[in-house]
Amino acid sequence: MVIRTADDTRKPPMETNELRKAIQKFFRTTMYDDPITGNERAVGSYKWGVYAFYDYDGEPIYVGQTKEKLSGRVGRHLTNQRTDAVAMSVLDPFEVAEIEVWPLAQFEQVNSKHKDFAYAKAYLDALEHHVFARLRKESKFQAILNEKDPPAPTVEIDEPTSMRGSIVTDEVRGLRDHPDTRLARRALMVSKLAQVISERDVKIGLRRVLVTQTKRLRWLAERRFENLGGETEVESGSEGEEDVDTED
Repeated sequence: MVIRTADDTRKPPMETNELRKAIQKFFRTTMYDDPITGNERAVGSYKWGVYAFYDYDGEPIYVGQTKEKLSGRVGRHLTNQRTDAVAMSVLDPFEVAEIEVWPLAQFEQVNSKHKDFAYAKAYLDALEHHVFARLRKESKFQAILNEKDPPAPTVEIDEPTSMRGSIVTDEVRGLRDHPDTRLARRALMVSKLAQVISERDVKIGLRRVLVTQTKRLRWLAERRFENLGGETEVESGSEGEEDVDTED
């Protein structure tokens, strides 16, 4: 008889497993492909589109684009960390609570050899620029954690219908959204990003990300401090004194 132990399991940790299931559920959600015909399809099946990530305060933190498949691109960001943004400590998947996607159904049949590829790519770039500019303006920090600005638009676009949803279950939210946990994680990311910058010849955009992350860290720390009473609750006493219980 083989005795199974925790060391034998092939299942990922609960938090990772729940996140994967929530992402899959979001991308299985259907939306109207064509409002005239009423056809629907799973949002994750679209090849072309723009996506945005939001943190636990609903703050936009990252905008990207894909022409390979929305579910595949976003999945790499959030589950297996095989993207430059994650590897360079620009984006912390731990902070992502919601996803919003803007699929471009009209380019589903367009590939790199298609006669309309150049126009489709220009349209995709313009949509990314539009979403990035709008969300950055709506951000309380007037900033997003993108290392680069999207290319300037060369064509006019109409913003398509988007789909937004949570990718964290109640269990995962309970583990992640405590402000002290988020502060510790955000401080860790600031430290890792600063180390990356100190060890490499980096572009100025990465330094901008560091500035934005430090602003986000300070804002969260100050909010936490004030919500616990702020200066009125600070203890008095001499620094260096130890609280020692004495017996008569």
